[in-house]
Amino acid sequence: MTTIAVLGNGRVGGNLATALTRAGHEVTVADRAPDAAADAARTAQIVINATPGAGSLDRLVVLREELRGKILVDVSNATVDGPGGLPADLIYPGSSLAELLQEALPETRVVKTLNTMLFPVMTAPAMLTQAPDAFLSGDDPQAKQTVRELLTNLGWRKEWITDLGGIRTARATEAAILFVPHVIRSSGFAPFAISIAR
Repeated sequence: MTTIAVLGNGRVGGNLATALTRAGHEVTVADRAPDAAADAARTAQIVINATPGAGSLDRLVVLREELRGKILVDVSNATVDGPGGLPADLIYPGSSLAELLQEALPETRVVKTLNTMLFPVMTAPAMLTQAPDAFLSGDDPQAKQTVRELLTNLGWRKEWITDLGGIRTARATEAAILFVPHVIRSSGFAPFAISIAR
């Protein structure tokens, strides 16, 4: 059992918290309030950033002390919203939210994952008719191994998990969010994930 703090109590955060609790972890969910986030992060071994990506950097930088030595799993995408609240552009073109979090929190081990799919797939990857991919980006191999194990708790088979390399590779997966509005306009809100055909 791992002690996990999920920052963000929307659809993504709630979905992850429910699934991780079901998998036997001790999970605390905190809303966007700074005090709630700090209390949750302080006692957790792993912190999951499921806050809206546009404000994540500001919210997490103030938790520097609470996040020291922790694994920060970043599942957010920092985007400018377009029509219907769908992502229209990247806030950090040429970089990524995950890279900026790692730069701002050098004593925290940031791992980017689960940001290339609609939220139901994060905790039920087998719902899709084809095998999806969960990508890992991060500079710390041990942190990525820990996150890999968490993903298997959520139903991800080991062959569906692809380690892309260092945190800089997160800019590739974060850019994939730009597929989302076009896929939704084409086929509706049916669950999908970006995957690599092999």
